Amino acid sequence: MAHAAQDADGDGSPGAGVPEGPAPDPATAPSGDPATAAAVAAAEAAAEAAGLGAGETVRIDSWVWAVRLVKTRSLGATACRGGHVHVNGERVKPAYSVRIGDEVRLRHEGRERVVIVKRLIRKRVGAPVAAQCYIDNSPPPPPREAVAPVGIRDRGTGRPTKRDRRELERLRGLGTPDTPGAPESPGGRRTAR
Repeated sequence: MAHAAQDADGDGSPGAGVPEGPAPDPATAPSGDPATAAAVAAAEAAAEAAGLGAGETVRIDSWVWAVRLVKTRSLGATACRGGHVHVNGERVKPAYSVRIGDEVRLRHEGRERVVIVKRLIRKRVGAPVAAQCYIDNSPPPPPREAVAPVGIRDRGTGRPTKRDRRELERLRGLGTPDTPGAPESPGGRRTAR
């Protein structure tokens, strides 16, 4: 029974004669997280089962959805039809076939994303796996404005008084009929409520 585990060379080391698989590519090797590594392996197995090998293509609307650049595939198709998706500098339709190495520019929700296709997938995957399917060359997002919320009252303070309402409108820039430059009702008269 102990001889069954020995290799053909007879040196007694188990598995020594078993050829190893191809060495993992450092550029596509997953991070140290075992859950991410398992998800990447599952995505690659699904891609191989779907027939995605070298030279294969995927629809651009499907790819931008699968790598989580847009929330739905229909949003990806709408962005393509609206001229918000460019591949290698060209405006593309939703059925355009994207290949590995293509540069995809997507303008969505007020931000431009610039990514290089590293891996083709058709099915939507988790965010850690999706991030390994492209190289992100996007400019940093614009800083969020630190504006205090105007006109938010504390709970339990009750209904605002007329004075409170005027102060809130002044802060919001709406103005009142008493202030100069405020919009008046038709005919120049104040309307009764």
